[in-house]
Amino acid sequence: MLINHDTRCALDRVVDLLNTAPESEGRERLDGLESLRDFVARNRVSDVGQLAESDLPAVHAVRDRFSEVLTATGSRKAAALINTMVAEAGTTPRLTDHDDYDWHVHYFAPGASLAQQLAADGGMALAFLVVAGERDRLRRCAAPDCRRAFVDLSRNRSRRYCDSRTCGNRLHVAAYRARQREAAR
Repeated sequence: MLINHDTRCALDRVVDLLNTAPESEGRERLDGLESLRDFVARNRVSDVGQLAESDLPAVHAVRDRFSEVLTATGSRKAAALINTMVAEAGTTPRLTDHDDYDWHVHYFAPGASLAQQLAADGGMALAFLVVAGERDRLRRCAAPDCRRAFVDLSRNRSRRYCDSRTCGNRLHVAAYRARQREAAR
C-alpha cells in the first residue's frame, strides 16, 4: 500500500493520540498542558498556536472520535464517523511546503485549533484508508495484556503486535515455555 509522507505522519499522530488514552496505557497520558505540548513536539505538529487548558478536552474528544472509527463495525459506519468529524473540523485543503518538506496538503484552515488540525488531517488519513479498502490496517495489538493501537503497513497485512520486540516477543517466549513445560510432563 502506497502512503505518502503527510498521510503517514497523520496516521502516526492518530495512533499516538489513541495510545495516550487510559485503555491503551492503563493511565491517562494527556493529563495536562505539559503532556499536550510533548505530544505536539513528538509528532511535529505544525502551525500550533499557544495551547490553553481548553485544548485538552477538545483533543480528548478527537481521540474518542478516532477510537470510535477504530472500533466501527464496517466501512460504512467508519465513513459516516469520519465524514462528521472532518466536516466539524472545518476542513479546508491547502498546499504548503513548510519545515523543509516538499509540497503537501494540510486539511485544516489557517488558525485552526490543535483539535481541529488533528481531526481534519487524521480524519482525512483515515478516509484514505477507507477508500483504499485498507481500514483494517488500523488495529489494536493482539497481545491480551496490551490495548495499544498501530497501523500495519506490512505488505501482507500480517502484523499482529504494536511492537514485535515487546508484545510479540513476550507472547512467543510464553508460548515456547508453555510447550517446554508440556513436553516435560
